[in-house]
Amino acid sequence: MESISKLMSIPFLTFFIFTSHMFSQSYETHKYETLFSDDEFEIRLYEPVLKAKTYSSSGSNNNFGKLFRYISGYNEKNEKIPMTTPVYMRNEDKGAMMEFVLPSKYDMKNVSMPLSSNVEIYLDKGGHYASVKYGGYSNNNKKLKYKNALIKKLEQHNIQANGDIMHLSYDSPYKFYGRRNEVVVAVKY
Repeated sequence: MESISKLMSIPFLTFFIFTSHMFSQSYETHKYETLFSDDEFEIRLYEPVLKAKTYSSSGSNNNFGKLFRYISGYNEKNEKIPMTTPVYMRNEDKGAMMEFVLPSKYDMKNVSMPLSSNVEIYLDKGGHYASVKYGGYSNNNKKLKYKNALIKKLEQHNIQANGDIMHLSYDSPYKFYGRRNEVVVAVKY
């Protein structure tokens, strides 16, 4: 009887290991130091990092495709570039903007430049940012709710915003639990 229960647990263990691996994420994340924290509100100092940026007038799904093609090898060296987190998004005059953070091993000398003129590589200088975290899948209502929460926290702590608010997503669409999203804005700190 003991051997039967061991055999029956093998498919479960195999399934558990497969799904845990498939849905776990071990992406490099844009490094920062938390300088101040108040509930879900933080003031952070971000390190400089290379980013790949694109714009679209037809929504962010088109942007994701352009950036994903770039990191999948549509670049000068035909190099696959590892995915990182977070994905930065903001609406601008040019349209919907999306940025991927490039892995920290890259600088302007060794990064493979995009073959598409729609993708730009640049050095983000980092700096001080205020952030409010929230979970679940993001949508326009949540973005507005947490944007307003960020503005309220900035007012409460007498901190001045220094730019436009961006939305950050840390997880693949296939991650169902423990999702991490944020609204952030550059601040004078």
